[in-house]
Amino acid sequence: EKFKTLKTEGNDFVKKGKYEEAVNKYNECMKLNTKECAVYTNRALCYLKLCKYEEAKQDCDHVLQIEDSNIKAFYRRALAYKGLQV
Repeated sequence: EKFKTLKTEGNDFVKKGKYEEAVNKYNECMKLNTKECAVYTNRALCYLKLCKYEEAKQDCDHVLQIEDSNIKAFYRRALAYKGLQV
């Protein structure tokens, strides 16, 4: 229940463009549940917006280890690589 609330709060921050705050909420979510891929892809989006490309790539890599066909993770990892100019 607390997990859902934190995730919703994180998503609300994203909608408002408050990416740092959203990252903090998603970090809290991860303390409660490390298996929820959506939290990692959401946090990756925040990292992309904050130009933290290495962190975004790591989140996407993590998701793809759990769910190897996660389209959002592939897409956001590609954006991270683009940001890193790899």
